[in-house]
Amino acid sequence: MTAPYWKEGAVRIPSGCAISAVISREGRRMTGEGIIRSMRPMHERSNGLGGGFAGYGIYPEYRDFFALHIFYDNDSVRSECETYLRSVLEIVRAENIPTRKLPAITDEPLIWRYFVAPLRSVLQRMQLDENEFIARAVMHINTTFDGAFVFSSGKNMGVFKAVGYPEDVGEFYRLEEYEAYCWTAHGRYPTNTPGWWGGAHPFALLDRTIVHNGEISSYDANRRFIEMYGYKCTLQTDTEVITYIADFLQRKQGLSLEETASVIAAPFWSTIERRPEAERRQLSYLRTAFSSLLITGPFSIILGFSGGLMALNDRLKLRSMVVGEKDDLVFLASEEAAICAMEPAAEHIWAPSGGEPVIVRVREGAY
Repeated sequence: MTAPYWKEGAVRIPSGCAISAVISREGRRMTGEGIIRSMRPMHERSNGLGGGFAGYGIYPEYRDFFALHIFYDNDSVRSECETYLRSVLEIVRAENIPTRKLPAITDEPLIWRYFVAPLRSVLQRMQLDENEFIARAVMHINTTFDGAFVFSSGKNMGVFKAVGYPEDVGEFYRLEEYEAYCWTAHGRYPTNTPGWWGGAHPFALLDRTIVHNGEISSYDANRRFIEMYGYKCTLQTDTEVITYIADFLQRKQGLSLEETASVIAAPFWSTIERRPEAERRQLSYLRTAFSSLLITGPFSIILGFSGGLMALNDRLKLRSMVVGEKDDLVFLASEEAAICAMEPAAEHIWAPSGGEPVIVRVREGAY
């Protein structure tokens, strides 16, 4: 079995990763050149088995439609999947995602995108809102069509990922031709699983994306809990389950970003006991009600969403995370060198504490 055809769970390759992000509080759109540049100083954190980017605000002309990015093994499975898509969705545009040939990126699948809206008759019959319907459609495709994988499904945003070093992946997808108010990036050195196109980061569901550096020891407990609510963890990788946890807590349970952070990286009970009474009651409730969603082990993550992002370390800060600012821009990365590559004049560079969420939102109405 050759490396390009390994699937998740086939081998174990333990090591680390690189993450990076930039966001404009004013909603100013930037090409992908800066975020690609940020990954070059962190080249050694990757090994060419996975790289990827997420951009928010990149499809303003289709901002009211879900953008499905799909990998296909061949035209036969593409035809089958498109038959399903047409049965439940209005497809306003379907096309290959533009790429450029690079020696460093090989064995690429068919890479398509579709701008879609759920058929009203289907929504009414199933009595679902459009977000829940699209989430279920993604799960259906990824578990039913062998050789098809939806790797991005939000509105006015998109994920671009591949097997390769991130700087090569960005060039492959021609990210200098896109403009976004927020970019996130990942260089993968796979933990537990081989490198393949679907297993590269970011992981996404609807508009939420996760890039992750670390290894969570609570994966199995987290997975068993989240699968009770209809999520299908098919990739045997911890970042997938973090993405679904974020979607579950925020979209389905209505928790705020701060509350989500207090579940994922819940303070120790001894820390909770020292908090003021109202805060102690809230933290105790969250830790008790969602105990199976506490993520243990070393991690640093960046959660992207429409209108903002959140960065979070594990509560012991076993993985690096650095923050910098310049004017309306906020930068986050595994290393300060990555921030300096994006903005040499970056200011207020600091490292958040373990379990301390860093939340940046775009000004209302600016995206």
